[in-house]
Amino acid sequence: MKFFNPFEDIRITRHNLPHWQQPGATYFITFRMADSLPAEMLRELDSERERWRLHHPPPLSPEDEAEYHRLFSARVDQWLDDGHGSCFLRQSTLRGVVKESLNFFHDQRYELLSYVIMPNHVHALVVLHPDWLLEKVLYTWKRRTAGVINETLGVQGQFWKHDYFDRLIRDGDHLRNVIRYFRRNPTKAHLIESDFTLWESELAKAVA
Repeated sequence: MKFFNPFEDIRITRHNLPHWQQPGATYFITFRMADSLPAEMLRELDSERERWRLHHPPPLSPEDEAEYHRLFSARVDQWLDDGHGSCFLRQSTLRGVVKESLNFFHDQRYELLSYVIMPNHVHALVVLHPDWLLEKVLYTWKRRTAGVINETLGVQGQFWKHDYFDRLIRDGDHLRNVIRYFRRNPTKAHLIESDFTLWESELAKAVA
């Protein structure tokens, strides 16, 4: 398992959000349904985030990265847990579609350590294969699931938000904290067992 190395090259890409990548690294990823957050909340957050970036150019120090996630990612996680939007993933059959897609390329393009499928978003912890880019993996997950879910629901249109959140795992303590966060997330969001799907590899169970 490879953690973030500040002395190696970092590939930084942008859509609406910056994404840091290193080949073969371990990632905490969040992707969400297109209607999962109200537009007015996101506009305010984006404005605050751009002001913050003006004073914190990359590469970010560990302290700056921690502040960024405390100010922005943590707020988004809380808003997602509040249950905005249609929350179609409360349905176990639709979560099954997502589960199948996450597992499809396990041990080929990435190694899954843990994931939790919530009513309107998904958290995943993966070790990426050195030959695969994170955005390609996310594209495959979303493409495979959106078509099946829309057909099942009898609807059309965008199911997933185009962008996603990701964070490079820095060390073993960070890894353990993320695994425990996944475990606590359904309780924090006041979900019952039928509302979510939590999966852990044997490695994740062993380290946390």
